[in-house]
Amino acid sequence: MAVERTLIVIKPDGVKRGLVGEVISRFERKGFRIVALKMLRMDKRTAEEFYSVHRGKHFFSDLVEFVTSGPVVAMVIEGDSAIEVARLMIGATDGRKAAPGTIRGDYSLSVQENVVHASDSKESYEREARILFGEEDLA
Repeated sequence: MAVERTLIVIKPDGVKRGLVGEVISRFERKGFRIVALKMLRMDKRTAEEFYSVHRGKHFFSDLVEFVTSGPVVAMVIEGDSAIEVARLMIGATDGRKAAPGTIRGDYSLSVQENVVHASDSKESYEREARILFGEEDLA
């Protein structure tokens, strides 16, 4: 059993649509433990740093504008194979192609407004969680 942590961010569309409780409860029902949780509004600098891996891509500006358009809920969850399992639970990036039963498959019809973000690797988790929570909140 490989216990690890990952970052989940409920994006502005998920918050606006009242899906925060649904998303959190799916992860809790799966057996993950919430290690850190907060609501915040990303400013442009934070959003650009958070999505820096996409800098230079055609959708970068739209992504930054979208994620700064309203509050997000960020949480760190912990459990067995958290990164891989969380990614399976959220589904394909394009909500139109995400399998039914996944978060995006059930609640999204868009690539950008796809309700939730989950770190895709240990390295991404460490970088992204540090940006949104800082070191002290994750000790």
